[in-house]
Amino acid sequence: MTEFENIVIGKSSIPSLAITVILMVAVPLAFFIFWIIRHKRQTNIGYLIAGAVGFIVSARVLELGVHYLCIVADNPVSRFINGNTVAYVLYGTVMAGVFEECGRHIVMKYIIKKNRTRENAVMYGIGHGGIEILAVILPSMILYLAVAILFSFGNTETALSSLQITEETASLALPAVQAAASFDYALAALNVIERFITMLLHIALSVIVFYGVINAKRIYLPLAILLHMLADTFPALYQRGVVPLWSVEIWAVFWTCVTLFAAIMLYRKMKTPDNQSDSETSSGG
Repeated sequence: MTEFENIVIGKSSIPSLAITVILMVAVPLAFFIFWIIRHKRQTNIGYLIAGAVGFIVSARVLELGVHYLCIVADNPVSRFINGNTVAYVLYGTVMAGVFEECGRHIVMKYIIKKNRTRENAVMYGIGHGGIEILAVILPSMILYLAVAILFSFGNTETALSSLQITEETASLALPAVQAAASFDYALAALNVIERFITMLLHIALSVIVFYGVINAKRIYLPLAILLHMLADTFPALYQRGVVPLWSVEIWAVFWTCVTLFAAIMLYRKMKTPDNQSDSETSSGG
């Protein structure tokens, strides 16, 4: 496998990947610690767990099951979607929006019925976004770090053997090895900032769905789906090679700000238990 022999691990690859791994753990942990310290009385750890489980079931089990049928498996539907950029982008954004936001809605409405404070809506979003980092993004970064370390020793055969890369899997593994070799501090910063922005997006979407649930207003679920779809549009276009990476980041920041603004407005409309009791006392006399 001569294509691997020419790969040179950059000087900054290993330290930048190590820093990225550490910060990927630190980002959701910082969100959690900050929120639990600031709102200890109004929050419940169950919402954090519910957000994490809700993401795994909706996005990593159900949605991936549909992806296997419509994207991975060889059938007329997958060939059409993979062969048409518009269909691919529309499919990807709709699936992400529908599965994740409906998952939030179902958990918030039917499973966690106690302690429905606005602070717990944020806690749910921290769980949702945090587990995405820890279960999806972090393992990839750890794999890249392992690849960079193994190939940095200079023994290609040993590295390939350790990673169980064979002639049959070489074409699939090559892009990952090249990505690990070219990873640097700029990419580390980009990945961490992107995860921070995504955490804010998940928190904002959780607040929007939560507001709709506790106020029995159905319009907020499709609103959350639409905002999620819009936020995912440029990433899907980037996967198809239609737009550059910098435009994806600008797009993500814009729609996160829009979603966050809407969520803050709704968050302020929701009453905390303390505020509600104060209002009842003042109205009673």
